[in-house]
Parts: sequence; structure tokens; C-alpha cells
Amino acid sequence: MTRNQMIILIILVAYLAVNAILGIFFSRRQESSSSLSAEKNFFIGGRNMNGLLLAMTTMATYTSVSSFVSGPGAAGLTYGYAQAWVAAVQVPVTFLVLGVLGNKLALVSRRTGSVTVVGFLKARYKSDALVIITSLLMVAFFIAQMIGQFTGGATLIASITGLSHVKALVIFGLVVIAYTAFGGFTAVAVTDAIQGIIMCLGTFMLIFFVLKAGGGVAAIDAGLQNNLPGVYDNLTAVYKPGSLISFWVLVGFGTLGLPQTAVRSMGFRDTKSLHSAMWIGALTCSFVIVGMHLAGVWAGALVDTAELPTSDYFIPYIIQQIMPVGLAGFFLAAPMAAVMSTVDSLLILAVAAIVKDLWRNYVVKDDPARIERYNRNVKKVSILLTVLLGIFVMLLTLDPPNIIFFLNLFAMGGLECTFFWPLVGGLFWKKGTKQAAVASSLGAAAVYVFCYYNIAVAGINAVVWGLLAGGILYFAVGKATSVKGIDEEVLEKCF
Repeated sequence: MTRNQMIILIILVAYLAVNAILGIFFSRRQESSSSLSAEKNFFIGGRNMNGLLLAMTTMATYTSVSSFVSGPGAAGLTYGYAQAWVAAVQVPVTFLVLGVLGNKLALVSRRTGSVTVVGFLKARYKSDALVIITSLLMVAFFIAQMIGQFTGGATLIASITGLSHVKALVIFGLVVIAYTAFGGFTAVAVTDAIQGIIMCLGTFMLIFFVLKAGGGVAAIDAGLQNNLPGVYDNLTAVYKPGSLISFWVLVGFGTLGLPQTAVRSMGFRDTKSLHSAMWIGALTCSFVIVGMHLAGVWAGALVDTAELPTSDYFIPYIIQQIMPVGLAGFFLAAPMAAVMSTVDSLLILAVAAIVKDLWRNYVVKDDPARIERYNRNVKKVSILLTVLLGIFVMLLTLDPPNIIFFLNLFAMGGLECTFFWPLVGGLFWKKGTKQAAVASSLGAAAVYVFCYYNIAVAGINAVVWGLLAGGILYFAVGKATSVKGIDEEVLEKCF
């Protein structure tokens, strides 16, 4: 390991340690000042997020390793400006999620006492089958997505320090597991806020140093013509129309079905906090996503990257070429932040699905003695399960996939198909029944997985077919099964 690599490694390890310490500290402070149960504090942070915290945790959870490493790398090595324009569809995601789901989901979750998205579905549909199906599918797709994120964190550390993949994975994984396990939702939200700020600073730094190293936009343009002749190809020359539609569905309005972003709508303090979060989140998300992809395109003019194994190595490689070592270490904390902020959210929600939605509902049930033991031990069990699940994912990541981008998108599509119609339909359509929700969730996920591996039509991603099938099932079955009327308790609490 060279001196420069050692400096960068020290900066990254210090950054990881500071996140862990601050996350656990704020979590302990939240617990000491809250009158809510250990369960609500661990899984929803006492419903006490202000606007800045809500905006940053929503933005940071959504922007993952794909936004900072894989996407900009693909723009700089292969797709040029087309990749940047396609990525821009992600700009309104924070505004969309908080604007559509925000007030309604927060209100209903408070009325029903729900602290997870699956908990809302149980209160809305009163279906044990739906709870079990969505919980199991959530954990399965979360594990797939976490493999991609753990791979991204390990690849980032390994590519800039020369450490082996296993050593880099251990450094990254243990820190994220530690602060998620011992800090819960508050630690996740606080560290996400820190990471969101670091992402914005890192994006600014990359744009500045790329322009400086390239000698301005005109000089960069000349270099792009040489290194990436198709840099100005329009969208339809690079992507088929079906691919464009698929991407806009997958990372656009389909994100309303992502439980890791929807759950943020359950944890804010008041309506003022929600409104502040909507515009703060939209602005920061715009700057990070568009800025990183534009900088990725421009960076393609600077160096010959023919020897790089995949586009995932492009951004770490460029940074080490154009930034002073100290600043390079600080910048590389930004993609590290993007990875961490996604992993911690997935990890805590997977644990919530197992502990709250499955163990509490179907093992503890309504037995007073078991409820007492559950309330007494829920935090300890949640910590232990977080550690075990995190280590399990680390073991699966020992032999990582080649391209993080595609694994992340596969898991996103599966989650959207599973949750989109039961969640959105359940909030806004009174005739949505438990039969409709079960049929939609199970049918959409099955169609998605089948089409992903077996059907390719005009470049259309399987998520389109999955959501289409889910929508047809939800409304058709809902119409057919709502003739008996709607549960009065559901009407009172959910509408």
C-alpha cells in the first residue's frame, strides 16, 4: 500500500467511525427523551424528524452506489450525455414520495400505530397472508440489494487502497452493522443526514476538479470527441424507447412502492417538517444526481481507462488522478456515504419485517406473557438480528457480482412490484380489499421475476410488466370482492 493509499484509507476509516459514534450518540439521546416504546424508538425514531433530517434521510436512502459510482462511471466510459439525461428522471423522486405519500401515510400510521410499511398494510387490509408475503419478499429483495451495496462499499475501499476485497468488505460491513444495530432508526436518520451533506460537497468537488483538470468545457469537449465519439448521441440512439420507458418507471414514479423510502413518511414531526423536506430534498437530489452524472461524462475526456475491469472502478480511479490526496479521501467519503445510507436503511427495515411484522404478529400474538417478554427484549433481539443478518449478507458478498448497477435495479424492481399497488392503492382507493392486495403483490412479483429471466420485448424492463399485471389484478379483484362493503374500522382509521 502506497503512502497516498494509506492516507485515503485513514480518512475513510475515520469517516466511518465518526458516523458510528454520532449515530449511536443521537440514538441514545432520543431514547432518553422519548416516552414511546423501545419498539417505536428503534424502528421509527420516535416520529420526531424535522424537515432537514427527513429530506436528507429520504434523499440519502434513495441515492445509492449506483448514483455515485456505477451510473457516472457508465456515463464516462460508455453512454455519454444520454446517461446523464436519463438519470435526471430521478430528480423529483424525493418530492414525489413525500408529496404523494407524506401526509396521508403519516396520518394513517399514527392512527393505526404502524411503525413499518408492512404494519400499515396489516392495518389497512387485515390480511395475515399479505403480511407474510410482503415481509418475506421484502427481506429477499433487500438481501439482493444489500449484496450490491456491500459490494459497492468494498469495491470503493479496495480500488483506492489496494486492500483485498475481503478486508475492504470487513471494514465497511462491520461499521455499518454496528451503528445500525446499536442505534436503530435514529442512528440511520442522523447518519443519513450527515451523509447527504457529504454527498452534496463531494459532488461539488468532483465537478470543480474535473473542470480544472480538463481545462474547461471546451477542452473537455475535444477530449470527449477522441475518447468517447458517441458522447452526444441522443437518447434514442443509445437506448431503445422501451428501455427509456422502463427506466422512467423503475426510478421515477415506481419509487412510490419502495418501502425504504415510504417508511420515511411515517417518521416526521409535523406538516411543516414535511413541506420543508419536500423542497430541500428535491434541490439536493437534483444537484447530486445531475451533477455526478455530468461530471462523470466530462471525466471521460481526461484519461485512458481501457484497463479498468468495469465501470464501477471509473470514479475511484479518476479521483485519484485529479485530486490532492487529502481531498481525494474526503471526496471518496461521498460515494461511501451513498452506499452506507442505503445499506443501513435496508438492514433496519429487513429486521423490522422479521421482528415486528412476523415475530410479533405470529409468534407473540396476543398472549399477555409473551407480549411482556417481547416488549422487554425487542431491542436486544433487534440488535442481535441486525448483526446476524448483516454478517449473512457479508458472507454472500465474498464472491461479488461484476456490475453493481444491474443487481441494484433488479432488487428495486422486485420491491416496487411487491408494494406499489397495495401501498398506493391502499391509501387512496377505498375499494382495495385484502384479496386484491394479495393478488396484486404476489402476482406482480411473480410476473416480474418470470419476465426478467424469460421475456425481452423492445427493451422493456420486467418492472413494467410486473406493475401492469399488479395494477390489473388489484383493481379487478378489488372490484369483484368489495361488494360486501368495507370494514368500518378500516374506513375510520385509513380514510
